[in-house]
Amino acid sequence: MTARTGLLWPVLFFCAAGFWQGPVLGAQPSRPVVSIIIDDMGKTLEEGRRALKLPGPVACAFLPRAVHTRELATEAHAAGKEVMLHQPMDSVDGRRLDAGAVTLNMTHREFAATLEANLAAVPYVRGVNNHMGSLLTRHPGTMRWLMQELQRHPAMFFVDSRTTVATVARQVAYENGIPSTDRNVFLDNRLEPVEIEYQFDRLLRLARKYGSAVAIGHPHPQTLALLERRLPELGKGGIRLLPVAALIRLQQEDEQTWQASWSPSPKAAKN
Repeated sequence: MTARTGLLWPVLFFCAAGFWQGPVLGAQPSRPVVSIIIDDMGKTLEEGRRALKLPGPVACAFLPRAVHTRELATEAHAAGKEVMLHQPMDSVDGRRLDAGAVTLNMTHREFAATLEANLAAVPYVRGVNNHMGSLLTRHPGTMRWLMQELQRHPAMFFVDSRTTVATVARQVAYENGIPSTDRNVFLDNRLEPVEIEYQFDRLLRLARKYGSAVAIGHPHPQTLALLERRLPELGKGGIRLLPVAALIRLQQEDEQTWQASWSPSPKAAKN
């Protein structure tokens, strides 16, 4: 065995075992697609309704106990937007948590009851992503509780907002059969228009390179202004905006095709 071949075997093992969850490096994207999620929905009516008017299937993630969540989630569904639960979770820096948060010191029963109440509080909910969670998403046990609860709701998906590089959330979702994906770009960590524009362009570059990419933004006036201007132009650049659930299905199909391409033919296996 050559040194180069020896280095390749661990890569093949991790891919075949399902541990590889990132983009397929070197893949030729046949259909660049993006999904965009607007987080922190439900706090204000004016910005919320402006977000609902964004062109195309922009997903809206609602804080479970925000004052306008039920009203705006109902309007989002009527407008053809994908509705998500933006689930508050413990963070490593101890920031104040929004109502309905799940925490590391909860029992399994408390965790499950809180999550079920939050899902019930968001009409037409189709998926979940984490709000903060840099502490909780690195713990396999609590993430397993989360995915086990999502198993009770058919067709529910999970998006890891990736608030920490130590997250195990998507891997645990994969292990528990929950359709899932990762956030690739935060549009508005910095609110200067030039920075939001840069992150949007980065989203498009990633989609063209890997075939798909997911962005998260917030209902800030600067972010909404950028999306109002740039979303109608996506088609001209050969990129499609998809609901999150549809993008996840495409990613799963691409992963299965890639894994199958590495599987030996029956003849080769016999030899």
